[in-house]
Amino acid sequence: MPQAWKPEYKGRANLHVFEDWCGSSTDGLRRNLHYPLYPHSRTTVHKLAVSPQWTNYGLRIFGYLHPYTDGEFVFSLSSDDNSEFWLSTDESPSNLRLLAWVGKTGSEWTAPGEFEKYTSQICKATRLSAHRRYFFEVIHKQNDKGTDHVEVAWKLLDEDSRFMVIESKYISLYANESALLMNDVAHIPQTAASHRDSVKRDAATIDLLWEDPRDALHQVPLIDDSFLQGILPSCEYKPSYTIKDYPLTRYQGLQFVHMSYVYPNDYTRLTHMEGADSCFYPEKPNHMKTSGVSRYMRLDPPDELKKKNTPIGEPGRDKALTSAHVVDKKVDWSQTFQVFHVDLHAKRTNNLDLRCNISGNLLLHSSDALPVVTAFLAQLNKNHGDLFKLLRVVNVEKHLDGTQGSRYLLELELKDAQGQPLRLSHYIYTPIRRHTRSQDLDSQRSKPQLVLCNPIGFRWNPVAMIHFIVPVRNQARWVQRLIDDMAGLFKATGDTNFNLIIVDYNSTDMDVRAALKKSSLPRYQYVKLSGNFERSAGLQAGVNLIDDDHSIVFLCDLHIHFPPSIMDSIRKHCVEGFMAFAPVLMRLDCGATPLEGRGYWEVHGFGLLGIYKSDLDAVGGMNTKEFTDRWGGEDWELLDRILQAGLEVERIHLRNFFHHYHSKRGMWNHRMSSGPS
Repeated sequence: MPQAWKPEYKGRANLHVFEDWCGSSTDGLRRNLHYPLYPHSRTTVHKLAVSPQWTNYGLRIFGYLHPYTDGEFVFSLSSDDNSEFWLSTDESPSNLRLLAWVGKTGSEWTAPGEFEKYTSQICKATRLSAHRRYFFEVIHKQNDKGTDHVEVAWKLLDEDSRFMVIESKYISLYANESALLMNDVAHIPQTAASHRDSVKRDAATIDLLWEDPRDALHQVPLIDDSFLQGILPSCEYKPSYTIKDYPLTRYQGLQFVHMSYVYPNDYTRLTHMEGADSCFYPEKPNHMKTSGVSRYMRLDPPDELKKKNTPIGEPGRDKALTSAHVVDKKVDWSQTFQVFHVDLHAKRTNNLDLRCNISGNLLLHSSDALPVVTAFLAQLNKNHGDLFKLLRVVNVEKHLDGTQGSRYLLELELKDAQGQPLRLSHYIYTPIRRHTRSQDLDSQRSKPQLVLCNPIGFRWNPVAMIHFIVPVRNQARWVQRLIDDMAGLFKATGDTNFNLIIVDYNSTDMDVRAALKKSSLPRYQYVKLSGNFERSAGLQAGVNLIDDDHSIVFLCDLHIHFPPSIMDSIRKHCVEGFMAFAPVLMRLDCGATPLEGRGYWEVHGFGLLGIYKSDLDAVGGMNTKEFTDRWGGEDWELLDRILQAGLEVERIHLRNFFHHYHSKRGMWNHRMSSGPS
């Protein structure tokens, strides 16, 4: 039976240790013969950040949580290796629910203080009361590698702040075990967290495959454009990073492509594909730990030294981290630590990084995204009498320009007075104002205001026709798959404003024209060419079929899996006279399907490109003279000319956008070039 709770229990939580048990997963810990009633040792911990500096063990931390205020709390969990955070709806262990976890296969882990690596780390908002206590449980499994740690952090939902580790004043013991024998177990709670069969998690194992509001936003009706007229003043849009008429050497354009930042986290970082070279955890020379992530933490001093108030700096106790393990070495299981919030995405720049193909999109912090959203909504409702309410911020994209001002794409789900959901997808600009000396003095005395405006001419067309151009030759099974997939897009979206153009180099393994005619595609065109396969010439032949200069050309490959949102994504990121779109897709590994998500981002390729036909014609179209007997490099050469014409090239990693693995044996029965090294 549980003991009656006492006020003196505050400040610590119960900690049970299961030693000498290999593996990295929490499910593996539950297979331990002695789990959960008979741990090797029972002690306490004074905050939810524990790092015993040991190997091959499992921890079970439990007790009560005491919220510091009433409100909606969000929890996050960080650990090496797997861990779980459970919280009850009240003080009873019987009402425990799994809120957050780091991995379930044993291969997942985080750096100390890295609270946003996996979607599963962060739970949905939970309403708590400051006048109640809530039973909680943390389960952690550590193998014999890495810097062992587990920490639980929280924050209020409506606060624009970072996660903070839960400190001693917000926890208390479930039971006082100091006078109990090890075979006294009646007080130990057996909960839903204790047994394998009771653990329920979401089905998706890969973060990229979790549902995201972005995936279905195209289904929400757009707000009428008349509501956006006159909301913001107009302003000239001339970003400093465009390079019109700048003389580029061949393939130098890659150096002038800059990534946009996105909010909220879209989990395009391929955490499940990270190996030794993860692009996120630079190693320290001669460091014992494989990742060197111990520098993100500082061990708390022993109890007798805690009165000295030593400042937080680089982690100490390196000897404790690197000393060789010895038999019966004394381990301080209640060793806690101070953690620095680790935002590894913030260390990345917006320069195109061709060295790492698992990184995904750059992340924009809420402190940057939300003020822009708030300011825009204030202006919208000022003009329309608080007609619209914000349901959620679905997507914010920022293209950084520290000289002239940054461009934002705001994508919001709103609700009108009748309760109908509406979608806003709108570009705004935040120009940097130049102050005189007197204005500078005034600005130092007051908080600078966020200035928003509509960039003149920078508007996307939600009904623009998109022409998908695909050159093919003797790839019957893939051509049929392409036709079926595009017909599936039409069925799923009802979008009739797209056209599939297949340029056929005299295929003999199928009647491509007949297959198109038999399909349910709303529009298609077919052109037959003779001679050797030439990608540049084939794409240009497709472009030549298009009569409307104000439609979008999407230069495409054959072996592509398109998400239902692809048309909307292309239209949003192609702006006539201003911007082309080179989305990044995931190239699947051999044997992998889109439902598995094993692969890497195709960061080098610009062969999939959306651009208005007027802009493509203005830069000279495809280079059919140089790239006649080969392909590979023609996309980079086209990129050079697009940038020299003064256009931007937007580069975003798209969710659920895949390149199927395929054999290159006998590919087009012709040779190809890999382009520059």
